[in-house]
Amino acid sequence: MRGTTSDSQRQPRDIVIAASEKPAFNVGETVEIQTRAPVGHYRVPVFIRGKRGSIEAVIRPTGIDNEEEGFGRNAGVRGHYYRIAIPLTELWPGYTGPPQDGLRIEVFETWLERI
Repeated sequence: MRGTTSDSQRQPRDIVIAASEKPAFNVGETVEIQTRAPVGHYRVPVFIRGKRGSIEAVIRPTGIDNEEEGFGRNAGVRGHYYRIAIPLTELWPGYTGPPQDGLRIEVFETWLERI
C-alpha cells in the first residue's frame, strides 16, 4: 500500500523529560548529606547528616518533598529519592567490622550535595 509506513521503518521520537523527572544525581556518584537543623518536620536522621555515601539507586517514579508537604507548602513540586549506601566506617569511626558493611537509606534530593 502506498503512503503507509511499516513498524520497522518508523523512527522513535525523542522523549522530552520534564525538569523534575530527570534525576539530579546518577548511580555511583559520591554525595554528602547536608548538615541542617530545620525547625519542625524533617525526614533525615541526625546521625547521617554530614556523612558521605554513594548513590546506589534512583527511586522512581518521582515523589513529593515530604518535608514541604508536611507544612502544606509543596504545591505539586516533585523530585527524586535516592538510595544512599553509607559505609559504617563513615558513620562510626573506629568501626572494626567488615569494610563492606554499610547502611542503605533513602534520602530526598534536596538533602544531597555532589562531592
